[in-house]
Amino acid sequence: MAQWTKTPSVLSNEVRDKFKYEIASDLGILDEIEQKGWADMPTRQLGRVGGKIGGNMVKVMIKYAEQSLAQGDNLE
Repeated sequence: MAQWTKTPSVLSNEVRDKFKYEIASDLGILDEIEQKGWADMPTRQLGRVGGKIGGNMVKVMIKYAEQSLAQGDNLE
């Protein structure tokens, strides 16, 4: 059985939530999410959001890491 460990995230919860809503808006499902809430959305539509986030999130995290390194911040 897999064990889940809490690892520090490069992005804050606020940034990740903002990103989710931005992707939902781009996909044209934001109004439906605001009416129903995330829990009542069909899995297929949420998968579309998650897929976009998964692909783009890596790019965003790399950008933040590069900025942080350029500023001399310690990522640990």
